[in-house]
Amino acid sequence: MAKKDNKISMPMSGAGLVRYFDDESVGPKIAPEIVIALSVILGIFCFILRFSV
Repeated sequence: MAKKDNKISMPMSGAGLVRYFDDESVGPKIAPEIVIALSVILGIFCFILRFSV
């Protein structure tokens, strides 16, 4: 019979998860408010085009 290892293993915390706040991205930095504002403007523009043609 083979002996089992009596090692205590702790559960892995965050196994398989990427910590995005540690990653440095190279792209442009855009504030969330600007993204929301541009989305609303684009939505209004598409709404106007839909009913004007």
